[in-house]
Amino acid sequence: MPRYRRLPVEIDAELFDPDDNQQHARLGLRNDTESGRVVIHTLEGDMRVSPGDWIITGVLGERYPCKPKAFDKTYEKVMSNVTAE
Repeated sequence: MPRYRRLPVEIDAELFDPDDNQQHARLGLRNDTESGRVVIHTLEGDMRVSPGDWIITGVLGERYPCKPKAFDKTYEKVMSNVTAE
């Protein structure tokens, strides 16, 4: 079976803060009234976001949650010349 490697791509990510309503609005997070949990709409449908999860913005602008262990094994912080506006 052929093997593939993920291309080196820089992404934006921030740690989910369950108490930060501004973050929820900015990232499109919402409270699911039935379950009482925070969810985010992804390309695969709505996904639950838990404390400790990272919210990743992908190369096409899509957003999705990532568990801390997977995030730590997949991503490393980079120094950027881009300044926040």
